[in-house]
Amino acid sequence: MRAKLRSKLSLALTYLILVVGMVVCVYPVLWVIGASLSPGESVFSSTLIPKNATLDHYLWLFTSPDSQYVTWYANTLKIASINAVLSVLITTGTAYIFSRYSFVGRKYSLMTFLALQMFPSIMTMVALYLLLNMLNLLDSHWGLILIYAGAQIPFNTWLVKGYFDTIPRGLDEAAKIDGASHATIFFRILLPLARPIIAVVFLFNFMGPMTDFLLPQIVLTSPENQTLAVGLFNFINDQFGKRFTLFAAGSVLVALPVAIVFLSLQRYFISGLTAGASKG
Repeated sequence: MRAKLRSKLSLALTYLILVVGMVVCVYPVLWVIGASLSPGESVFSSTLIPKNATLDHYLWLFTSPDSQYVTWYANTLKIASINAVLSVLITTGTAYIFSRYSFVGRKYSLMTFLALQMFPSIMTMVALYLLLNMLNLLDSHWGLILIYAGAQIPFNTWLVKGYFDTIPRGLDEAAKIDGASHATIFFRILLPLARPIIAVVFLFNFMGPMTDFLLPQIVLTSPENQTLAVGLFNFINDQFGKRFTLFAAGSVLVALPVAIVFLSLQRYFISGLTAGASKG
């Protein structure tokens, strides 16, 4: 009886923690959605369930001549998509080299990657600004993409390398016996088996530019080149008169591309290495 009571109490406590965590995560999202549907511009007049819900704020973002929201959205999707694809290519190639090859300096290179992750990215802002200025890439999307793609290499290399290490080397040896080249092994054997971790890397590097504010604020100075995070900030500063409800409407739409990418790649998140190997 005591064991059953202890089990029920443990289960009840687990559900309580899950419910509290869900409320903490969901309530801010519901509040932002409610604010985006509330009339007016003040955050104090917004409620979780608006009494007079309206879509005027969403219509203003896409139809008003004073709005640059569509331009900001297109800029952000461009940067996020290119960065995600470029990061996957760089990361998988680097991780494959460290996972499958032995060379001088391999151990120290991995340790260097590990040490680089210990320093906060804000420490590099001045150096990155000077570097982009030397390359004439300030106020350029490609300069921002270059920083994003380069900054993710240390962490994602460790992440993907750990996954590659779990793939049996016997597959490589069997392919070599059949005459496969290193490129064939990489593209036709390892990458198909590594789809789950590739999906994770793609999602993380797609989400980063969608929500990052500090780096685009420093690199991008022209209004037509700005991203969503920087552009939306203008809705709540003095220049635009603190339009909190417009800011909420724009913030809600930011989540749509991330949700679409997540749902599109969801089957890879739940698939394992064994399933991929058996199908191959």
